[in-house]
Amino acid sequence: MGYQALLWLSFGGPEGPDEVMPFLENVTRGRGVPPERLAEVAVHYQHFGGVSPINRLNREAIAAVEKELAAQGIDLPVYFGNRNWQPLAEDAVARMAADGVRRALVFPTSAYGGYSACRQYDEDIERVRAAVGENAPELTKLRQFFDHPLFVSAFADALRTAHDGLANARTVFTAHSVPESADQASGPPGEGGRRYSRQIAEAARLVAADAGVTEYDVVWQSRSGPARIPWLEPDIVDHIDALHAQGVKAVVACPVGFVSDHLEVIWDLDNEAAGRAAEHGMGFARAATPNADPRFAELVVELVREHIAGARARKLSDFPAAGCTVNGAPCATGCCQPAR
Repeated sequence: MGYQALLWLSFGGPEGPDEVMPFLENVTRGRGVPPERLAEVAVHYQHFGGVSPINRLNREAIAAVEKELAAQGIDLPVYFGNRNWQPLAEDAVARMAADGVRRALVFPTSAYGGYSACRQYDEDIERVRAAVGENAPELTKLRQFFDHPLFVSAFADALRTAHDGLANARTVFTAHSVPESADQASGPPGEGGRRYSRQIAEAARLVAADAGVTEYDVVWQSRSGPARIPWLEPDIVDHIDALHAQGVKAVVACPVGFVSDHLEVIWDLDNEAAGRAAEHGMGFARAATPNADPRFAELVVELVREHIAGARARKLSDFPAAGCTVNGAPCATGCCQPAR
């Protein structure tokens, strides 16, 4: 029996002011995050009317993927489910079961390895199948795609566009920071760890080479943990300070760690990083993420075709084509353990 559906699995976000705190409580449940920290983060959402753009962006991307599937003659309905907010993945998989879907592919909206970027989606799959019960479909997660030619070329074109009209700008690639312990545990045992940060560095290298950029930095953003716990550094805002001290006059930020312009991109980069650059009198531009680029829908359908038509996996790096799992089983025993 072939695959009968595609589950679009994402993080989720509030779509109104009253949803912000319940959403943040869902995200941080069991992590001991103090209420005052949640209140600080809530301000970011309220700055945009309490609405995260992530659900809208996902729906737009899904519509583009549905169009691309139809154009290629692939009859595969797409269901949308989130980890943390409506529409929830549990409800999406329950609908799949009610519709008679027995086997489905899963596209997680992350291009990378690591716990938060990959294994946590495996846990989502395991959890929602358990919630649905014995009628839950078999769910096969698609592989990581940070080094896919379409992903790289979409970012490279966006980077070139961001550089237009901004002379002598320093390119700075950004990705979501994680605890050092989580990065060290990313990847299977015996590989040496740090698969997440190494993949980010490789994606930055590939995009820079495609865009003709010879000098660049890789930095981090969106840290959320207590100061006593080491996270990947430097932070984008601190790095802008350092570049200013070095006499750099302009910065182009490329959020290579993200697939869409969701809140952490538009707040941390378009607001905080851009604001710090302005304080220093520096030029600032930000490259677009690939979500709205037609190549993103083509990429998703290519990943689907690897399973339904035996299409060759296209990659630009020597990293293993990891992340493809069935029913939430990890790639390898002990792979990408969560940070303590």
